[in-house]
Amino acid sequence: MTQVTLRREVINFFEPVLSDARRKNIIARRPYRPIPEPSSTSTLPSTYAPQRPPPKGLRMPTAPTPQIPPVQRELSLRAVITGIVLGILLTPSNVYAGLKIGWSFNMSIIALLIGYAIWQGLAKRSPHQPPWTLHESNINQTVASAAASIISGGLVAPIPAYTLLTGQQLDAIPMMAWVFSVSFLGIWIAWYLRPSLLNDTSLKFPEGMATLETLLHIYNHGREAATRLKVLLNAALLSGLAKWIDTFVWAFPRWSPSASLERLTFTADPSLLLVGFGAIIGIRVGVTLLLGALLAWGGLAPWLLAQGLVTLPAGSSGPQFAALVEWLLWPGVSLMVCSTLASLAIRLWGLHRSTKANSGTIWAVPKAGPALGLLSSIILVVSLQALLFGINLWMALLTIPLAICLAAVAARVVGATGIPPIGAIGQLSQLSFGIVAPGQVTINLMSANTAGGSAGQCTDLMNDFKVGKAIGATPRKQLVAQTLGIFGGSIVGVLAYMALIPDPQSMLLTEEWPAPAVATWKAVAQTLTHGLDSLSASIRWAIFIAGLTGLLLGVLDSTLPARRARYLPSAAALGLAFVLPASVSLMMALGALLTWTVSCRWASLTERFAITAAAGLIAGESITGVGASLWQMFGNG
Repeated sequence: MTQVTLRREVINFFEPVLSDARRKNIIARRPYRPIPEPSSTSTLPSTYAPQRPPPKGLRMPTAPTPQIPPVQRELSLRAVITGIVLGILLTPSNVYAGLKIGWSFNMSIIALLIGYAIWQGLAKRSPHQPPWTLHESNINQTVASAAASIISGGLVAPIPAYTLLTGQQLDAIPMMAWVFSVSFLGIWIAWYLRPSLLNDTSLKFPEGMATLETLLHIYNHGREAATRLKVLLNAALLSGLAKWIDTFVWAFPRWSPSASLERLTFTADPSLLLVGFGAIIGIRVGVTLLLGALLAWGGLAPWLLAQGLVTLPAGSSGPQFAALVEWLLWPGVSLMVCSTLASLAIRLWGLHRSTKANSGTIWAVPKAGPALGLLSSIILVVSLQALLFGINLWMALLTIPLAICLAAVAARVVGATGIPPIGAIGQLSQLSFGIVAPGQVTINLMSANTAGGSAGQCTDLMNDFKVGKAIGATPRKQLVAQTLGIFGGSIVGVLAYMALIPDPQSMLLTEEWPAPAVATWKAVAQTLTHGLDSLSASIRWAIFIAGLTGLLLGVLDSTLPARRARYLPSAAALGLAFVLPASVSLMMALGALLTWTVSCRWASLTERFAITAAAGLIAGESITGVGASLWQMFGNG
């Protein structure tokens, strides 16, 4: 859910760079530019809107097509190994960030920059080293981004929530198998969706197009790519060094103006990762986080303490996040879920009208070749539900049609808007199984995990397929690359999760690891299992009021013109601020405000380097954080 907002802001933030590049003829024009008018409900960013058709009788000059080189090397050993190595390095970053703030970062741009710099640099120094081709670069980013996106398989949401509610923790090998199986199903769903969705001219896949523009930009202007790589590495070094000093040398002070504000989590968090995410999310989401923190932790939290609705332990000092978030998470989750579902419903209605008008279809006719792959993925995920979680075989089989339908829905939404509704898909799955199997926590979480996880991997691969179609890549080789990526990501992601969170019961939903996505899945499962009557009257009223607010914001955000909707608070960010410590929201808001201020003065500089520097800050601290956890774990052992 929160990842939805992040991805939207990444696209919106990075768009001016691409638009400026087009104006200067830096990037070759896209082959998909001549497209028909979208439906009236289209929510595409203005840059991806079609140009006005020429007047009748006037012949316009044909735009030059991009010079895409012929396929020479694609699924090469070095492309796969580079993607796997980068995936091993970048996957822990997303696990770390997902448990910290519930968001992840698309690693495609980092993989493109690093892969190009390494292999083109070697090709220039050695006459025997062949150049790094465009199609190898695409395979490299496919493998790396597939590995890094493995958290959509449940590592930072349903799996920890399952442990918190049942007290049962999966061992490493079964957890790897489960995360892989869920993602593997999503890959084959994407394969069968590919022909119909890519041939639907109403679906532009903006996120895939942003990756394509970056890929073409790197190959047209290698010096600019080298400069951006230096910015990335320097930012990562700075962030990693700060995290290492804070962990092993000297703990930076968490300053607060007063003891009472410190209890309410208003402290200075010296995390450059949070500043980096703030730079990415943009001014709208950053300001909303600030307002949400002031409302939740500066307004509601003191009132809860004064009214006795939340009691703190006697003699308690320091931030009291755990005690306060037990109440605050309910309105926060209600706001996020209701706004996301309302927005999804409106987008689906628009897609239904668009598909009907274009006579489009969602599912392509199955072909005999890949049928074995789809069948094996179904057998694997159904068997693991029964073996690992004791879910009835027929109930496990019921997850497959639901996963296919919801993955198709998510893929169409991503194709039209660039916004993957994975949070909403997860909550829809939970609601569905809450009706089919009421009162059963395991089914509610892990069967819903099947639908949500497969939808996440499906949307990721559909964006890659869109890039591949534009450059003439081979779909089968892209599917192999995606499979290798999720295989490596499953191993590395699970190991990173277990290293960071060896004891989920005591470590999660704390100030150090707020894990907002875990809180959301846990709260929905509890509500559907025990009912609202199990909650206090004050919490029920908070859920009701926050739900109405979320519905209103979701409807307005999806129906108002973009120029007006941007002045609305972000519903997802507002709800997220209730689940995160105020210190986290403050630092992310600081990053957003700093980036916005710099962009007002030096717009060109910000457009070129803001996203790259932010990615470095995120990667540096998260990789160092995972390494520190491993060091401490083995050191204590």
